[in-house]
Amino acid sequence: MAENKRIDDATGVETVGHEWDGIEELNNPLPRWWVWSFYACIAFAIGYMIVYPAIPMVHSATSGLWGWSSRGQLADEVKVGDAKRDEQIAGLAAMPIEQLPGDPKLLAAAVAGGRAAFKVNCVQCHGSGAAGGNGYPNLNDDDWLWGGDIKTIETTLQHGIRQPGDDATRMSIMPSFGRDGILTQPQIGAIADHVLSLSGKAKDNPQGAALFEANCAVCHGADGKGMRDFGAPNLSDAIWLHAKTPGVMSKDELVQFISDPKMGVMPAWQGRLSPLTIKMLAAYVHSLGGGEAMAQPAAASSAGGAEETPSEQP
Repeated sequence: MAENKRIDDATGVETVGHEWDGIEELNNPLPRWWVWSFYACIAFAIGYMIVYPAIPMVHSATSGLWGWSSRGQLADEVKVGDAKRDEQIAGLAAMPIEQLPGDPKLLAAAVAGGRAAFKVNCVQCHGSGAAGGNGYPNLNDDDWLWGGDIKTIETTLQHGIRQPGDDATRMSIMPSFGRDGILTQPQIGAIADHVLSLSGKAKDNPQGAALFEANCAVCHGADGKGMRDFGAPNLSDAIWLHAKTPGVMSKDELVQFISDPKMGVMPAWQGRLSPLTIKMLAAYVHSLGGGEAMAQPAAASSAGGAEETPSEQP
């Protein structure tokens, strides 16, 4: 090979001494800066292998002089996160729900936890956006059967609506005026006219107004605005739980409901979910836009319960 070396005429550089098909390689040395950079990389790699975990073993790897690992760093970060979460959970569990709106940080944590619990337990009926549907309440508005402050929402979640086996459940039953023969169909039609007139959807019917006063005002009030003590809905706001078209109640639908009303059931979540989860759900529902402020002590006796549902038909 050494015998084949020669000086290239065109460049004046020595060849390496071998050729292939007439092609020869010039013996140009590498730049000195590149060589020293290469040596530095080798030294760095050796140091890295000594300081950090690098060499695979049977069940793990060498730990390195500093004892650091990405898994260890992740475990430390998870511990910090768990500690913060445990602190929030302890704070939420200890704080009465009535005081929760006064602590923005805990309230935000409760709403976030309630949002997750809602997606697991509540969207099946109320929908992913909590807008409800025919027979399923819209939780975004400010129309409540039993009251909409955060404490009474929690009570409704705990005991449900018409939940068998729960003595504290929210209970309201409307008579079947037609099925049980309490009123005739013409009388029910007259009441329907009066009820629709309360929200400006029909002309008033004097006979219907008199029948309403005699049969319905005891629960719904003389003005039809409802009574939370009985879970009786407001009939003057044009919000209808069982309307086929949201916000639109036809006379035929109303007559059918008065004749043979539908009564929904909401589960009592106490015993199914933890008290903390129920508290977070109450905070989330209260935050959706229709939540009310806590009643003052002087008015507490008339505040009624809270059902996280908009009003339904009479």
